[in-house]
This record gives sequence, structure tokens and C-alpha cells, in this order.
Amino acid sequence: MNEILKQIKNRKSVRVFEDKEIPSEVKQEILNAAFEAPTAGCMMLYSIFDITDENQKKKLSVTCDNQPFIAKAPMVLVFLADYQRWYDSFCFEECDIRKPGQGDILLAYADAIIAAQNTVIAAESLGIGSCYIGDILENCEVVRELLELPDYVIPAAMVVYGYPTESQKKRKKPVRFEKEYIVFENKYHRLSKEENKKMHSKRNEKSGLADNNINEYIRKFCKRKYMSDFSLEMDRSAAEYLKKFK
Repeated sequence: MNEILKQIKNRKSVRVFEDKEIPSEVKQEILNAAFEAPTAGCMMLYSIFDITDENQKKKLSVTCDNQPFIAKAPMVLVFLADYQRWYDSFCFEECDIRKPGQGDILLAYADAIIAAQNTVIAAESLGIGSCYIGDILENCEVVRELLELPDYVIPAAMVVYGYPTESQKKRKKPVRFEKEYIVFENKYHRLSKEENKKMHSKRNEKSGLADNNINEYIRKFCKRKYMSDFSLEMDRSAAEYLKKFK
């Protein structure tokens, strides 16, 4: 297995970092990796905020579901799906144009996430851990004001980076679902109830979960994640952001 595949395989979310700064040249290499990512029509439909202000980091740690480790991270980047830049370009040249739509922002969202993932793999190769913070999509009004976001920009992801502690290095990576439930040939296969339960059961067995009551596991997971307050808030905020994209 080559080094890149090894890094992809070994990479896991890190939420506890050493009290150690990331050197500026290393930070720049991580950022540079984003610019090499695939991008729709070479438009680079994303912007990146380098959050260096400590107060701003603290505020984001609160708006992002009260997660203190965000404020302690040595490096925090916010990846934005950004159609404002190109829309402004068209307006400046007085093109006969429409307002950005939902397809445009989905394309920009893909660009932003692909760029973010490039930085995550680059960081891993440099011995730096990372963690995606999907909660950046919550609290639309507060985040929009805090980051001074214009109409056609939506936060796609926040990623925190730092040197992992020894305990984080040793922590086992969560088990993924098996390939047969994820990869389909040519067309979608909707899992039956039995297949669905087997999918969860296999993963839970590999994860070493003592309680393999799949029915109860799914019910608890639904309550803890899908029906949680933060998930409902994220859904509300996403709808608010998308109002601009008709």
C-alpha cells in the first residue's frame, strides 16, 4: 500500500490536540492543497476563512453546538460555497444574467467540500489531525453576521486542525459500513428491512458493541442525531440560506 492510500485509510477525526502551534509554512502547504482540488469549470466556487481571532473561534465554538475543542484548535478553516464572486463578475461586466439558483449553490458546495478534503489529506500527510465540523451550518443568522456573509455564500464546512495527542493517535478509527451496502453497480439498490438490519449488525459486531439489539440501537441513534435539537436547527438554517437561491 502506497503512502497516500495508507494516509487515507488511517485518517480519523481528531478532537484533542497538543498545545503546539502549526508552523506558518506547514499551514500554507495545507491551504495550497485546497487550491489543487478539482473544481467545476475551473471556477473555484469556494472561499476559505482562516479563523485566527481567538474571540471569533470562541463564538464559533458556541454556535457550532457548544464544542469547546474548536476554540482550542491551533488552526480553524471555514470552507464556503461561494457563488457571490462569479455573480459579481457577471454583474460588473453587465452580462444579461439570472440570479444564482439551487443548482449553482450545490455545485459550489461540492467545490468547497472537495477543497476541504484536499486539506484534510494534506494535513494527515504532515502529521496533523483534523475534524470536520458540520455544525457550522447551524444558527444561520448569527454565523452570517459574524462572518459577514453576502447573499450568495453558504458555509459548507468548518475544519479544525492540530497535532493529535497520544491518546488520539491510539484511538481506534470507527468501523465503516461494508462495501456491499454502499457500492452498487449501475443502479440504486434500496435495502430491504432485513438487509438494513444486517448492515448495522455487521458494523456493530466489528465495532465490538456489547448491545447488538439493532432495533433499539437505530431508535436511540434516531433520537440522538436525526431528531436532535441541533439537527432540526441545522435544517432550519439550511432552508434560510437557500431562500436566496431560487
